[in-house]
Amino acid sequence: MRLPLRLLALGLACIALPVLAAGTPVKVTADNFTVDQQSGTATFTGNVVVARSGMDMWADKVVVRYGSGGAADIDTLEATGNVRIKTSGQQASGRRATFDPDTAILRLVDDVVVVNAQGTVRGPELTINLATNSSVFKGSEGGRVTGVFNPQ
Repeated sequence: MRLPLRLLALGLACIALPVLAAGTPVKVTADNFTVDQQSGTATFTGNVVVARSGMDMWADKVVVRYGSGGAADIDTLEATGNVRIKTSGQQASGRRATFDPDTAILRLVDDVVVVNAQGTVRGPELTINLATNSSVFKGSEGGRVTGVFNPQ
């Protein structure tokens, strides 16, 4: 049982690795795009698709908060509503996702489901630390983590 869990955890960490790929362009498409220079935010709404080197993410809304360096200086990214993330051989979904480039932490929350060849894990919250290549599913009051692992 430990080996399938470790393989799934490794796969989970791979979900967001393309986000850190330096020098790789990010393509964002949406029905609407609004920039608020006063608050330092860029908001994409309606059928949002974020694509970057081996990773695609879909959401109803994506808000990017950026620093004094402008669009290239991303502080945080928050995706809400029907969030799906797909990489080669792995899919994850939830209602909300946040990514902090400074800490390399990706959080997916609310009805999280991760599926790959090793199995399926469901839970209220998933935190992926890309710097340490570790993944943690957390249960909550009234919600437990459930894993179904496929024999190899």
